[in-house]
Amino acid sequence: CNSFLDSSNLFVVPKGTQKIIDGKEGDNAVIPCRVTTPNITNLKLQWMDGEAMHKNLSYKTDIYTGIQIINLKRYYEGYYACTATKDGEQKRSEKFKLNVIPVPTRPPEITVDKDLVLLKKGEKFETNCEVKNVNHMVKVYWTYPPSAVSTLFVLVWFNAQHSHFWIKKLQIQICLFMKIISDIMFILSNSLRLAEGFVKLPKLDSKPLDVILGGNLVLKVEFDAYPTPEQTWRRMDGMLFSTSDHYVKSTKHRHRYVNELYLVRVKELEGGTYNFSASNSDASSTVSFDVRINSKPEKNILQKTNESTIRCGIAGFPIPKIEWYYCPGVQRRCSEKGIKIPSSTKIKDQTRFGPVVVESIINTTVLKNNVTVECFSYNKFGEHYDVIHYLKEKTESHQLFTPLLILFAATAGFLCFILAILVYKYQQKPRYQIQWKVVEGIHENNYTYIDPTQLPYDDKWEFPRDKLRFGKTLGAGAFGKVVEAAAYGLTKADSVMTVAVKMLKPSAHSTEKEALMSELKVLSHLGQHINIVNLMGACTVGGPVLVITEYCCFGDLLNFMRRKRDSFIWPENGEQDSGKMQYKNIPDPKDPESCGSYMEMKPSPGAFPQMNSDKRRSMSKGKLCQCMDGLLVSTFEDYTLALDIEDLLSFSYQVAKGMNFLSSKNCIHRDLAARNILLTHGRVAKICDFGLARDIRNDSNYVVKGNARLPVKWMAPESIFDCVYTFESDVWSYGILLWEIFSLGSSPYPGIPVDNNFYKMIKEGYRMLNPEFASEELYEVMKACWDATPLRRPTFEQVVKMIEEQLSYNSKHVNSRHSTVPLLPPIHHHPS
Repeated sequence: CNSFLDSSNLFVVPKGTQKIIDGKEGDNAVIPCRVTTPNITNLKLQWMDGEAMHKNLSYKTDIYTGIQIINLKRYYEGYYACTATKDGEQKRSEKFKLNVIPVPTRPPEITVDKDLVLLKKGEKFETNCEVKNVNHMVKVYWTYPPSAVSTLFVLVWFNAQHSHFWIKKLQIQICLFMKIISDIMFILSNSLRLAEGFVKLPKLDSKPLDVILGGNLVLKVEFDAYPTPEQTWRRMDGMLFSTSDHYVKSTKHRHRYVNELYLVRVKELEGGTYNFSASNSDASSTVSFDVRINSKPEKNILQKTNESTIRCGIAGFPIPKIEWYYCPGVQRRCSEKGIKIPSSTKIKDQTRFGPVVVESIINTTVLKNNVTVECFSYNKFGEHYDVIHYLKEKTESHQLFTPLLILFAATAGFLCFILAILVYKYQQKPRYQIQWKVVEGIHENNYTYIDPTQLPYDDKWEFPRDKLRFGKTLGAGAFGKVVEAAAYGLTKADSVMTVAVKMLKPSAHSTEKEALMSELKVLSHLGQHINIVNLMGACTVGGPVLVITEYCCFGDLLNFMRRKRDSFIWPENGEQDSGKMQYKNIPDPKDPESCGSYMEMKPSPGAFPQMNSDKRRSMSKGKLCQCMDGLLVSTFEDYTLALDIEDLLSFSYQVAKGMNFLSSKNCIHRDLAARNILLTHGRVAKICDFGLARDIRNDSNYVVKGNARLPVKWMAPESIFDCVYTFESDVWSYGILLWEIFSLGSSPYPGIPVDNNFYKMIKEGYRMLNPEFASEELYEVMKACWDATPLRRPTFEQVVKMIEEQLSYNSKHVNSRHSTVPLLPPIHHHPS
């Protein structure tokens, strides 16, 4: 019918299902608002969502069918009503809901979890397909051989579809095709190949792999295999598993495998043939590596075989060469100025992968009486020497009577008894020992240290005593002290330079004297670096031993930070821009003791006084420090400037560089802490060892453990419990030092006494929380240094790079701007 006459309703009332109109995007849709009488005017469409009608929406009206919307758009979707006017009165129809069905403009998105699969006959094959489309008008088809017994699962959710294909047991080679049927067709294939299992290892060069003794080596194998193979490493004496000496790392990508054997700090007995095997149910294969250990000459055996010959035996690889020298009298070395003795070398023992033992024998009949003979050996990795004092024996006849022999034996026994008592009491007293140790070699888990007494001392370091003028005491301990002094002509003839002089107390024993001499030899052996307290000279003749070192204006880092706590600059709102920093309570410390003074190792009248800000401001102004050769350098700016985060990072960076230098020289510090870091002009940090100038009996940082006093809170677990000191234990101590720096000198493990509970906490993995002024990145460096496994801790070279990433350009180059270290040892005039 054309219309429905109804006096009460102007529009035909639609049924429930008629109120929802579905239309495809781009088509037309009719809103069925039919009128009950033809006598109406102004039939219109009204948008019911409270907003104006879309400007580009067009429609046609028909009183018999309703309103037709032309060319549907997706944003036309919503609620509509029709309005019309009869007899001057406007009426509105019921609401209609228009749904616009999207039309795809591109193929559906399709992904499969496997694009190429390699399986054996009889194995199960599964793959998944995910389809995404703008609407649900999509169908998925799988094509596969009819002989394959398969199961298909399909899951559908809003505008996405998931299809799972499963073949329980493979019988033949198949290729799967998946069709996605929508308004646009899209096809993706998944191929499957059947093969027998295999293991394909590469062919390796038969040339031996050379590694220096104590170095690291990685044996790497890349290969293809299917199914997953079992992988093993073997050495001549059995299978290898991950230990502290070596560990295995394996990775996989599809059917490509990478297996690596890391040999850590290779030892002498670790040379040989290493076999890698890979095997599965169908195939197996093996490759071999020949590892040869290179080492400098060592194990020197120098002995008199009889009255006419001296034998020297050496082990090393490549084959060491041996040379003989002699010089008159008792000497430390002869090879530099001595006379060369003709000789020949022969191989005594040779293994395929280890060191070669060679020996040389000389005839002593050509030697004069009372001479020093040196056996000098070398190869491209180093050198070794040993000396023997040769004295021709003269035989004399002696007659001993029995009574005299008995009396002598009784007297000797009594004296030995008295001597034993004296030695026991002497050993109960604390001894001064140099903390720094220089590593000679690493054998298994044991470090072999160079005997510092055997190190040479170069006379070029000798400096005349009468050119030293001593000042105040900078530090004092049980065995000696450090004194400020003015050195005249140390670097230039007319120069005056402030230095620090280490010396023993008059009551020191011979062992302490030997230890100080050993410290002098170690410092001269290490060489110079901007971030260690460098040797400047020494006095070893004509009086007690004096060790002359650099003088550091600002004392030790620990007390420096504690004095600067109240003036620390903390960025406001996390800003690191110096223009936005807020200063708080910055003092003006012009204290005369602050310029050129170490903090005392025990209370003494020369200690730096703790003053309030007003008192510090009232002290003498413009105080200068003599920190360089004949040059007065003002420390006013350096000292009055407050600390900020960049300073703390700079201290950390400099100490890391100094420790990296020491480790490169095979030197272990064993007592790295803020109290053993000194600061000089330009806030340059220098690593030192106070040693004799620290009274450890009255220092709470040193705790009695066994028969020694040790800095337990700075020590690594292996040092505390096993007495093992290594480069890695120094890294642990550096982590504690970082905590000290970024807590501005607080004591580690605050509030926790060193007792059995403390040792238990360390064994159970307790670590300190992030200090107040450290970033998360710095805390990650600390935690890496505190790894329970020593070999997982970073090296100092890696630590330098970690800290360097967080430094500004200026802080990285603080060393070069303020270096006071001569590039070469100073040339002194030998005392006349």
